[in-house]
Amino acid sequence: MVGEVAPHSGAADVDVGGVAAPLLIGRDGDLARLRQVLTNTSALVLIEGEAGVGKSRLLDEFLSSPAGAVHSALTAVCPPLHEPYTLGPIVEALLATDVDTVANLDLSGLAGALRPLFPEWAEHLPPAPEPAEDASAARHRVLRALAELLDKLGVNLLVVDDAQWSDDATREFLLFLAERYGQGPSLVVAYRPEDLVGDPWLLHLSGRLRPHRARLRLVLNPLDESETAALASSMLANQRLSAEFAQHLHAHTEGVPLAVEECVRLMARRGDLIRRDQGWKRLPLDEIVVPPTVRDTVLEHASRLDRSTRSVLRAAAVVADPIAEQMLSHISELPPAEFAAGLAEAIAHRLLHLRDHLRVSFRHVLAGRAIYDATPERERRTLHERAGRVLETVTPRPLAQLARHFRHAGDGKRWGRYAELSADVALETGDETTAGALLHDVLTNGDVPAEQMCVLVEKVPFGSFTGPGRLRDLAAAVRRVLGRGVPDPGVEANLRFQLARILNDMEEFDEAHAELERALPHLDRQRASPAVAMMLLGWPRGRPPAARHLTWLDRAAEFARSLEPSDRLRVAAGRAAALLQLGDQRGWVEAAHIPTTARTVRDRRIITVGYLNFGDGAMRWGRYAEAGRWLATARRLAVEYEQVRITDLIDSTQLHLDWFTGAWDGLAERSAALANTDDFHPVSRVEPIMISGLLRMAAGDLVQAAEEIERVVAGARDAGAWDTVAEAVATLVQIRLREGRPDEALTISRDPCEVVAEKGVWLWGTDVVPARVQALLAAGAVPQAQDLVEAFARGLGSGRLPAPQAAVLDCRGLLAEAAGEHASAAGLYGQAAAAWAALPRPYSAALSRERQAGCLIRAGAVPDGLDLLTDVLSGLSSLPAKLDVDRVARTLRAHGRPVPRVWRGGRKGYGSELSPRELEVVALAAEGRTNREIADALHRSHHTVASQMKSAMRKLGVSSRAALSARAIATGLVSEPGTAAGD
Repeated sequence: MVGEVAPHSGAADVDVGGVAAPLLIGRDGDLARLRQVLTNTSALVLIEGEAGVGKSRLLDEFLSSPAGAVHSALTAVCPPLHEPYTLGPIVEALLATDVDTVANLDLSGLAGALRPLFPEWAEHLPPAPEPAEDASAARHRVLRALAELLDKLGVNLLVVDDAQWSDDATREFLLFLAERYGQGPSLVVAYRPEDLVGDPWLLHLSGRLRPHRARLRLVLNPLDESETAALASSMLANQRLSAEFAQHLHAHTEGVPLAVEECVRLMARRGDLIRRDQGWKRLPLDEIVVPPTVRDTVLEHASRLDRSTRSVLRAAAVVADPIAEQMLSHISELPPAEFAAGLAEAIAHRLLHLRDHLRVSFRHVLAGRAIYDATPERERRTLHERAGRVLETVTPRPLAQLARHFRHAGDGKRWGRYAELSADVALETGDETTAGALLHDVLTNGDVPAEQMCVLVEKVPFGSFTGPGRLRDLAAAVRRVLGRGVPDPGVEANLRFQLARILNDMEEFDEAHAELERALPHLDRQRASPAVAMMLLGWPRGRPPAARHLTWLDRAAEFARSLEPSDRLRVAAGRAAALLQLGDQRGWVEAAHIPTTARTVRDRRIITVGYLNFGDGAMRWGRYAEAGRWLATARRLAVEYEQVRITDLIDSTQLHLDWFTGAWDGLAERSAALANTDDFHPVSRVEPIMISGLLRMAAGDLVQAAEEIERVVAGARDAGAWDTVAEAVATLVQIRLREGRPDEALTISRDPCEVVAEKGVWLWGTDVVPARVQALLAAGAVPQAQDLVEAFARGLGSGRLPAPQAAVLDCRGLLAEAAGEHASAAGLYGQAAAAWAALPRPYSAALSRERQAGCLIRAGAVPDGLDLLTDVLSGLSSLPAKLDVDRVARTLRAHGRPVPRVWRGGRKGYGSELSPRELEVVALAAEGRTNREIADALHRSHHTVASQMKSAMRKLGVSSRAALSARAIATGLVSEPGTAAGD
């Protein structure tokens, strides 16, 4: 159980970089037992634990607590000196007392024996006594005098910390105090057992204790995983840790508190910690970094051991993984007797241990890494080479270990071979993260020939990478090989095809298309690469006309007929998604044939990405219910297959869909969280930034909204993502028109509308065409507006494209209104509003109804117009859209209609109370579930859950998940876990 902090530690002090001093975790039982035994007089307490486990911290907590304050304590700390000086710890502790106090103690003449120990106090001590008969008598006289000094000072508790480094005289003094008659000070001795192997003095200390004295032996063990997480959380503003971070931290520190603390500080200083979902996670790390404090402790310990023991430790550090004793002996190349003695000493000193009584490994990963880092580079390479040769004799071969050892031994050929074999096994078992890491390492750090590079890049699971860094590394590696020249045209073409795949995943579409066009004529027609290249060229990026994309897509479909099932699926899923982006009805037929179940590991990403793209296509068409279903399936698959980056892309598309459908509760927080994630490439980040800008515009913050949308336009334009450019520009046009800047609105809307017309992809005109029509009409360019609307309607044809068809009705209403045909315009706006509402797209429906109401008023149907405008006000205020609410309210007031007080703070109806959706989240949080687990249980995105959790905390006036659960249970909002509602 996680312990409570000592009374003085109710709030942790903030340290450098925002990391606080840790609270005392997991020691409340030990602290209570210590308090209880020290209520007795003359107790003996032995506190045992390895380095960094928290012995000193436990003592500090006790001494600073009310129970410790009643004692007059003297704390002596033994330094790690190779030649300790006589009674040094006791002397140093006493010298810290006030000299005047010593002068007034009325010491007996016996205290003169202390003059050699305390020359600083010579003038305050009695004269030195006559020389003793022998050394034993002299030593006994000093011990008696020292005990008298403690008595006169009123010391009733002597604490000796790090007693494993104490000198013989200090140990003898403790034995002397333990066997004294009468009441002496209580003794607390803290020590590391690994440094006292074969040393019986503690047994003597305990054995000589007088019967009337109480005794206690505390063994401090490392923290478990939950306690490790709690300790780290206490340093990070009591925010939770991700499960992955907690597991990583516990695995690499074994729960040793000092190691946990130093690791958290080091990661914070290095910038390896990031905030996500109201908690902390670590960035992916390619290496283990040992905190200096831990490193120095381990190396100091090892330096005291025998030479053969240090050789065994270095061999075990290079191996890193648990290994059979006989194999470690071969790697060390020590004579059998020396190896056995060295291993025994390393185990006795608790640096190594035997797992299952069969395999040897370091007890703590950080200790092994400290020894490894301190091993000279040349010796490390030799040991890695030996380890690789020894492990090649094992059946089955440990492929990942062999790849690592030959990598560090400098044997590039063997490294590449074993890395590829290991990645194959990982891919077959669905472990894409491991496969990706192995392949990335050998491709970016090894000297891989061009032909082998083609094979390895083809196997890389791009979806396992978080953030753009690793893809950039791969692209640079491939370019280096191409830059050296590749004699075989077929190999060069394949390598350029692989580079194009990387660039396409990096969303650098123009460069990807250029590489594909260079590669395609020379690609092997017996492989899938030509069909995949055609499919990628068919994806509608840049300014080429739709006909050109369709030609590539049709050629890909024709070529794919002779391919293997997995390759056919890859082409079919990509082709269906591209057709949907082009507004081609055939995309739906082909999407319906993509299965939800993957037959191979490779098919998992193909299907998941396919369903994400189908959801995105359905959203752009205005088929929102279908979009929700496609995205829900995609998300389920992404979670099941642990495809983190794809999950975030799905959440981003869901964000967009929620904007359209009016699910704005928590949308701003979710968009901000996604916009700031490091896992996104620049173009993917555009979507959440755009939603943030749209929300700001609706709230009336036009300046900030414009800044965010301009970022979107620039990023999407550079990538040739004109579908995104068109939607973002439409928002920017609305902002400029509302600011009274029609000329600028006209200028910025020209380019995207020209691209839409040139490409013939009028699906992309849903938002930008009505916006440009408004700008043209504001500038008096009525004929141009009419031509644009007719081209828009004609380009859409008769297909079922609900969103752009609703936009056509709005455009026709704008033209009729500009012509003064108010009754006709009102009818068209009414049809548009009904079409938007059917999707549903409530914000667009409300704006169309507002225009309808205005036209009704101008047509003379004032009461009907005002009634409709009152309904519009209610609809807009429920979203909420402050800018539009204020405008409609002004219109109503101008016509003498009373305006009810409108809601300004979000979804109506709950105020400071929790909404039903928030209650569901809090109930699951009280059961100890993480945001991810709650999201999966409630079928929501984790960003939505994080927003609802934050809202619940604000309403209940708490700042942590634990406090939220406690408050909700205490107030009866949710039942205590394990208790039926109503118990």
